[in-house]
Amino acid sequence: MSGLYLLEPDAPGPEWAPFAGVRPIAELRAGAWLIRERWEAACGLDTAAVLARHAEGFHEVGAAPVRTAERVVGPAIVASSTFAPGGEPISSDGVRRLEHQGTTVGWIVPAGEHWDGPHDRGPAVEVEGLPLRGAFDLITALETLLAADCEDFIGTATSPVPEGSIVLGDPARVIARGAAVEPGVVFDVRAGAVVLEEGVEVRHGTRLEGPLFAGSATRLLGGVIRQCAFGPECRAHGELSTTVFVGYANKSHDGFVGHSVVGPWVNLGAGTITSNLKSTYGLVRLEVGGIRLETGRLNVGTLFGDHAKTAIGTMLSTGTIVSAGANLFGETPPKYVPPFAWGSSGTGRLTEEGFLRIAERVLGRRKVAFTPAQRASLQRTYERGAVS
Repeated sequence: MSGLYLLEPDAPGPEWAPFAGVRPIAELRAGAWLIRERWEAACGLDTAAVLARHAEGFHEVGAAPVRTAERVVGPAIVASSTFAPGGEPISSDGVRRLEHQGTTVGWIVPAGEHWDGPHDRGPAVEVEGLPLRGAFDLITALETLLAADCEDFIGTATSPVPEGSIVLGDPARVIARGAAVEPGVVFDVRAGAVVLEEGVEVRHGTRLEGPLFAGSATRLLGGVIRQCAFGPECRAHGELSTTVFVGYANKSHDGFVGHSVVGPWVNLGAGTITSNLKSTYGLVRLEVGGIRLETGRLNVGTLFGDHAKTAIGTMLSTGTIVSAGANLFGETPPKYVPPFAWGSSGTGRLTEEGFLRIAERVLGRRKVAFTPAQRASLQRTYERGAVS
């Protein structure tokens, strides 16, 4: 096979808020890895393109190119971005489809043939993994996939357990791969391994409970952090539980964040707190522009879209959605905050130029260039959000 193509719905439904129209689903984190990275590992291929009309014009350093769905010429594999494969390599020999529990999640396109759209024709091979019903299932992916993802790193540490650390469980499950760990950090690896990638910094006073994955150059600055996955260049402090940080997000101060998804370039002000359990102990419903969604989950905190910001002391109800570019301050936010809201009521709106100006400043703080391509990508995001 020569190329991998990841297929997304042309117009993902409200279940993919706050990320639909902002970034490809394939560039979201399911367990330790982006969905795109999971498919690349499973198929042994690089991604040629993400077929995502809803995110047309998206640009991000390191991400796959985005194009609209069209004919794919073989040899190739076309795979669904709404499915997160497990860690087992996929054998495509002699089959035409990839299937999970009776549902097709991918298509094999032999050389000399082409693919024009989804179908259920031809023999299939079963693929292990997790169907993703919406953005809230990225939390389910942490619970389902993260432990095995972290176990895969055992034996790959580049340095011994840092001196002065306290380890509860098997020290082989502390996997430091070029990380700087101060004395006094507690590693509780009885329920899963802790993986710290190159350039990770862990400060004294931090308790890490596995399974946990920290991507390159992330800083864990204190507090109790359990069953979380961090992409590159994140900052985390306080109490965090079962939360995925896609990358380049900032929570540098106290406050509980649990069972949440934090998009890139989000900044959570000091004392931001998410509720992740209803007082009735019932299943959590989400609300998106007047549409109610059943998650089937007991625990759901907040889904934060790209570039969202919260002021100090922000309190968020169970199952809140904060859309891309929203800036929360003032009163308690509603369960759904629209894109580019200025203030917690959701009635004010950040201007396009104001959004781009803030984004340029924020990227600069992580030494990421605000290129013309990046600016154009964010302009498209703002334009799509204007009609949400």
